[in-house]
Amino acid sequence: MRVIWVHGPDQSHYFCVSQITNVFRAVDGGEGVSQFLLMGHRRLRLTGVVEDDPLSVTVEHVKDKPYDGSQDVIKATVMEVVTTMKDLIRLNPLYKEHIQLFIQHMGEFNASKLADFGAALTTADEPSLQEVLEELDVTKRLYMTLTLLKKELELSKLQASIARGVEEKISGEQRRFFLMEQLKAIKKELGLETDDKTALTVKFRERLESRRQGCPAHVLQVIDDELNKLQGLESSSSEFNVTRNYLDWLTSLPWGQYSEENFDVGRAQEILDAEHYGLADVKERILEFIAVGKLRGSAQGKIICLAGPPGVGKTSIGRSIAHALNRQFYRFSVGGLGDVAEIKGHRRTYVGAMPGKMVQCLKATGTANPLVLIDEIDKLGRGHTGDPASALLELLDPEQNANFLDHYLDVPIDLSKVLFVCTANVVESIPGPLLDRMEVIRLVGYITDEKMHIARDYLERAAREGSGVKPEQVEVTDGALHTLIETYCREAGVRNLQKHIEKIYRKIALKLVRSDLLKNGKINNSNVLAESASGTESNGERIIEELLDSGEVATLKSTDSATTLSEDGESETSKVTKKNEESTPIEALYVDDSNLADYVGNPVFQSDRLYDQTPLGVVMGLAWTAMGGSTLYVETRVIEQNAGKGSLQMTGQLGDVMKESATIAHTVARAILREKQPDNSFFSDSRLHLHVPAGATPKDGPSAGCTMITSMLSLAIDKPVRRDVAMTGEVTLTGRVLPIGGVKEKTVAARRSGVKVVIFPSANQRDFDELPAHVKEGIEVHFVDNYSEIFDIAFCERQSQAGDNSPQAAEVVQSVDVSPMSVKHFYSF
Repeated sequence: MRVIWVHGPDQSHYFCVSQITNVFRAVDGGEGVSQFLLMGHRRLRLTGVVEDDPLSVTVEHVKDKPYDGSQDVIKATVMEVVTTMKDLIRLNPLYKEHIQLFIQHMGEFNASKLADFGAALTTADEPSLQEVLEELDVTKRLYMTLTLLKKELELSKLQASIARGVEEKISGEQRRFFLMEQLKAIKKELGLETDDKTALTVKFRERLESRRQGCPAHVLQVIDDELNKLQGLESSSSEFNVTRNYLDWLTSLPWGQYSEENFDVGRAQEILDAEHYGLADVKERILEFIAVGKLRGSAQGKIICLAGPPGVGKTSIGRSIAHALNRQFYRFSVGGLGDVAEIKGHRRTYVGAMPGKMVQCLKATGTANPLVLIDEIDKLGRGHTGDPASALLELLDPEQNANFLDHYLDVPIDLSKVLFVCTANVVESIPGPLLDRMEVIRLVGYITDEKMHIARDYLERAAREGSGVKPEQVEVTDGALHTLIETYCREAGVRNLQKHIEKIYRKIALKLVRSDLLKNGKINNSNVLAESASGTESNGERIIEELLDSGEVATLKSTDSATTLSEDGESETSKVTKKNEESTPIEALYVDDSNLADYVGNPVFQSDRLYDQTPLGVVMGLAWTAMGGSTLYVETRVIEQNAGKGSLQMTGQLGDVMKESATIAHTVARAILREKQPDNSFFSDSRLHLHVPAGATPKDGPSAGCTMITSMLSLAIDKPVRRDVAMTGEVTLTGRVLPIGGVKEKTVAARRSGVKVVIFPSANQRDFDELPAHVKEGIEVHFVDNYSEIFDIAFCERQSQAGDNSPQAAEVVQSVDVSPMSVKHFYSF
């Protein structure tokens, strides 16, 4: 026998009523835990505590109050208790075993023992059971037990219902989560708040439901496995957050969701023309793509590379293509990218792991067929973490990207419907295997007429709207735009032109605001004019901006330092002030050639022509840079003449290829001279110095061979080259003229320099024929296969070239501006 005392809510006290129990079964629960089955024997009441450690108390026996078991109330209550216990046995067979043990050991049956046993069967909380134990009135105890049994019966019914529902959903390995599912279902039925795991599971399943039709079976299996894994993890564990983020990415991707494409060629043509001027090759290729998609009924993914100098619209045309195709647009730049994980994603084992750019693209666009613009692909880096160019091979291979594998997701993704558009400035910088996977479309830049259209139809309108200037408040003439393009913005693109136009409209906006302040008397007229006359425009702009920001009326104080005196002693400020006080404030502004410099400063570029009359040994060649076409002179001079001491010296920051071209040119020139003048020993006896100005600009390329040969022969035969001729072409040792690049840019440069005769290799005739008529207008073009043809053209009698053609008589007309901006350009022949 053992006395069981139970601590009360306060650990320093004990419940007053306890019991003596009989231990008649002990079960080994494993891991050092034993379970005991006890049978109550008699109630005891605590009367005092003698000692706490070890516990020693004084007790007294407690007996039930006398009762009559034949009373109807007791009989009815006993019958209801028995009926309820039978119902419990049907719902839960475990109760049957307990009842059998009770019958075997209870001895004489009475209502008091039934009440105690019924309460012991329930899973009621400790205070409720203690109340039954302390109740000595058998009638009340029976009623209390019946209440607990009824609650237990309802709970068992609910548990059975939940169990049936949960069992229907459980199969295979999910059975091990049976108890956990039961617990969550009970909490839900009782109105308790669901935990984070349940809410996340519901969210992921609801998100996946809309994508289930297009989601591959293997992806669904991975998602189900991860959801089951999530349920078995503690919310506080690091693995829980990893699994949650993984499921978030998996269920967010647009599996099988495609945007409806536009197969209307006419509408696509309108969109492309409205957003971009020129770029006929690109537009034609996109229309072909749409036409193929219309005939096939579906469009396949392609990889297009737009190659060209900066500012020609490579990135913006990508956005227009997406608009024309009705596809979502996503852009990311890989310039300087040195981490493969940016493309292929990180492994999930790393802290802060993320998918690659393509997975991020699909999530951001919400479709599986977006247009992805990979910018600056020619500037890929290479770091210690791998080679991004090699990682792009799988992404940009139409045969492989249908099963693109991201390291983070680790499930194949179909990218075969994605249209990839890459941009590059120099195709030669792209690795060969990667370039082989792309269809290259070259953008050669804009000529002056095209820039005029772009400036008038696109850039000027955008700048006007951005500055808040109304169309009726300003007029920029065509002459001003033409001068701006020719003397400020010669680059192949229009980015610099856009900056200059925006600068013009910013200054126009300032003048309009200042004029309005003068008109309304909010600012002193003479002081503002004094600032302008003294060159303190920036300070005046700052004061105006402060006035506009504060909204207050202020009077600006003039300063003595803002006054300059003219030759007659009268201050320039006074002159300007008197003139403007007599006139009305400016209502509209007119920008033309005469005042363009007031808005954008002095011209950056001057004439490309260095010589009005080409002297001996000087020939105009054609080159191209990142800013477009350019003319460059090749100059050759004799250092000294000694019999049998012929040699060649080169300067002008020439690259290795160009130095080799000069050596070849020297050899070919000697052969031509022997053929034309066998007795002439000029090259054998002369030390020559070949120079290509300007010396601060690096130059390289093979296409200056013709120009160098002509420059040397001009000295050898003592005859200058025609002043109106320019040439380009690579020459072999046998005199064959090989094709070159940049025909359009070089033709534009020749026109800009006033050249009338241009010599191109015969292999470039097709390139020249494709040029617009207005580009070829006014130019006589000769296509040659051998240098002997160039000799006949370059040294024929010129129509009119007054004066002596000797080097001493050559007149320098105007030097090319070598500003810091132009020095950075790399000339390629």
